[in-house]
Amino acid sequence: MRVIVTTKDGRSRQMDFARSRARAVSAGAVLTVLVGLIGLGYAGGRMAGSTQPAEAVVAMKTDLAVQEIELAEVREEAQRRLTALAAKVGELNAHVIRLDALGERLVAVAELDDGEFEFNSLPAQGGPDTEAMEAAVSSADIDELIDSLSRRLSDRSRQLDVLEDVLTSRQVRDAARPEGRPIRTGWLSSYYGKRTDPFTGRQAFHHGVDYAGPAGSDVLAVAAGVVTFSGERFGYGEMIEISHGSGLVTRYGHNDQNLVQVGDTVQKGEAIALMGSSGRSTGPHVHLEVLKNGKKVNPLKYVR
Repeated sequence: MRVIVTTKDGRSRQMDFARSRARAVSAGAVLTVLVGLIGLGYAGGRMAGSTQPAEAVVAMKTDLAVQEIELAEVREEAQRRLTALAAKVGELNAHVIRLDALGERLVAVAELDDGEFEFNSLPAQGGPDTEAMEAAVSSADIDELIDSLSRRLSDRSRQLDVLEDVLTSRQVRDAARPEGRPIRTGWLSSYYGKRTDPFTGRQAFHHGVDYAGPAGSDVLAVAAGVVTFSGERFGYGEMIEISHGSGLVTRYGHNDQNLVQVGDTVQKGEAIALMGSSGRSTGPHVHLEVLKNGKKVNPLKYVR
């Protein structure tokens, strides 16, 4: 609505009340919005202040969850280390058992006196412990000690293996070396060398030694070896031939019965035949010969 107003000086002025009202309404709306925004800001500030403890609780819960995960990882790592240590201890224990077994065999082979060396007992040692009491032992120290002990045990194991091989080889050589008599009971009835032949009365060379004894008594192998002949041979009657390696061979003649066959492995002192008088013989005895690289030698050098 428009109104025409006359001023004091006589001039006319037109006023638009609709536009003024719109301006007033617009200004009021702006003021209302500003007040509302201020109020919302104040309320938001109060609400923000009131949610800070809840956020702190959430943060603490998050920290605890992280710490629980880290603790679980530490426990898992500790368990892995314990498992590894248990496996290492088991391995070392197996080494110790093996070394004990090797030691016992070596003691038996070396024929040491009882009590001279005991592999089942700790070494006798002692003395005051000074430095060890002053320092604490760490996990790294234990690992180093275990590794050092493992290396020492491995070295000792290899050394004992070599020693066992040497002693075993020596034992085998000793077992394969002819020695002792080929009978349990009886006597030496004829030597190696020239003698009067019991059938012709002439001088002849005897290439072995004769041991007389009861008929049917045991004839023994004077060394370990492999039977290379078992049967009848001219002049020897029932005979056994044994190879002992290193070019050594023994023969046992005039047996009543052979107890072993070709290919059999015999040990020193094992009964291989029964004494008899087969072949060219005047009575129950065993004719023993020793051959070295195919040449007959005096058996008394080996079986005395």
